[in-house]
Amino acid sequence: MTDLAGVVSRIDRKGSRLKVLALASTIAFAPFSAIADTDSKAQVFGTPSNLPLTLSGSYLSGRLAGFQKDYGHAAAFYEETLAADPTNTMLLERTFLLKLANGDVEEAVHYAGELENAGLQNFLAQLALGGQHIVDGNYDEADQSLAKGRNGPLAQLSIGISRAWSLYGKGQADEAIELIDNLRGPDWFEVFKATHKAHLQFAAGRNQDALETIEGAYALDQAAIRVVDAYARILAANGRQQDAIAALDQYDQQFRGHPKIEQTRAFLESGSVVPPMVSDPAQGMAEILYGLGAVIGRDGGEELSTSYLQLALHMDPTAEFAAIALGSVFERMEQPARAIDAFMRVPDDSVLKREAEIQVGLNYNALEKVDEARSHLEALIEVDQADLEAVIALGNILRSHEIYDEAETVYSQGIDTIAELEPQHWLLMYFRGITRERLGNWDMAEADFRKALELNENQPLVLNYLGYSLVDQGLKLDEALEMIKTAVELRPTDGYIVDSLGWVYYRLGRYEEAVRELERAIELRPADPVINDHLGDAYWMVGRRNEARFQWNHARDLGPTEKDLPKILDKIANGLKEPSVTDAAKADSDNNGG
Repeated sequence: MTDLAGVVSRIDRKGSRLKVLALASTIAFAPFSAIADTDSKAQVFGTPSNLPLTLSGSYLSGRLAGFQKDYGHAAAFYEETLAADPTNTMLLERTFLLKLANGDVEEAVHYAGELENAGLQNFLAQLALGGQHIVDGNYDEADQSLAKGRNGPLAQLSIGISRAWSLYGKGQADEAIELIDNLRGPDWFEVFKATHKAHLQFAAGRNQDALETIEGAYALDQAAIRVVDAYARILAANGRQQDAIAALDQYDQQFRGHPKIEQTRAFLESGSVVPPMVSDPAQGMAEILYGLGAVIGRDGGEELSTSYLQLALHMDPTAEFAAIALGSVFERMEQPARAIDAFMRVPDDSVLKREAEIQVGLNYNALEKVDEARSHLEALIEVDQADLEAVIALGNILRSHEIYDEAETVYSQGIDTIAELEPQHWLLMYFRGITRERLGNWDMAEADFRKALELNENQPLVLNYLGYSLVDQGLKLDEALEMIKTAVELRPTDGYIVDSLGWVYYRLGRYEEAVRELERAIELRPADPVINDHLGDAYWMVGRRNEARFQWNHARDLGPTEKDLPKILDKIANGLKEPSVTDAAKADSDNNGG
């Protein structure tokens, strides 16, 4: 059965990617190229330095690196090509954007200036130039750069809010607020406009105006932590401390809390003056860049997202949310080394630092650096043994590498810190149950699974794992089958759980029902080798031998585990020699009067 709750180990394909890029460069050196060689020598991707780097070679390698989202090498190749063809505006634009996406912001600003000098309209170049002026405190120059404006909703909102902060830096708060009011765009503009207008008003000491404005943003989006945080701070600044705490309570109830909310609550309860979230123009521009960059990253626009987030961190190196968002984008891009670098940019005094450090440990594991992952997370737990997120992360890493005894110890130590188990602790009990089952301690594993169900009734993952394990051992078959059926009802589109139901029918000798459910599972998870293997077995048992071998061949090609591959190969060669009714199937037959 597939381990649904295991840590998914993401493979960093950097090594193979570099080989492909080097090959592309070498191919491009061929004499058929009609473009003259440059004087540069290849110094990247391990290409021999005695080979001339051609314009076409650099361009093709840059494109390939860009497709692979390897922004650093892509930028280097485009920059090399641009040096050979400095009037090529396409090369100039790609070099700028890739430098920005890679975090080489100062170099990107230089190329942004070149784009402006060439008369090219690029809103990211405009943001980079304006942002650098704001960082330098040159608000007049920033206003001039940003005042040119660009078409398109994203450009208009990004530049408009950024320019408002440059006006605020010039001491023109009224003009800044008016500029935000006059921004026109789709409905999603409104929460950004209202939030930044409130930030400006609060920073300018206009607390009552800020409250009226932030109430509008809060009404639009009570799930956005930055909106909720700003709302609570501004309420408190207007003498409404209890209302502020009530807003934080509501967020906690709906979204299970957040370290930033806890920090603001501590400020409020201490009676201290709660400062504005944003107090200077660089922070303000970084805030809009983070807000938009994080949303873009979730929608798959990685190059644009990283550009926004890298510029946000250049504007405000303490922008903890931007660092977290950037790390998350790199995780989705399966670039764990870059994710680690991003998470490490969260400041040491940030309340998000431990969350970032946990992600660092997980990304070490994604790099197959298990020792580094273990030592990193162990250090966090040593500081705070009740940090259950760190406990779960370490336990899951150990379990994913089949180090079950140590994983059980880690989970148990975390559970021992809990005075009274609450519903959210079902996950810890579930993970420890899996570990104990793998260690062969079934009685203790079953107790953990049943405790998890007490804490979270009808939790489909637990029902699936417990039910399958019971059937696999021929125990409590009626109850076990009902558990898995319930899990399927709760998660009808979860291919792994549907596979469990099909495989249980198979183990019970109910092969036609097994085929039906396993075919459903394949539709949901067509690329899973285990499910394909299971369906092959079921086909064989109902006499569909050609289809069985097809599924086994497909399972073989999908990369099964080293343990499963020999079994699959044997079935391809020899089939299943005999039905082999299991004890569980016999027991089922007995239970039904067979």
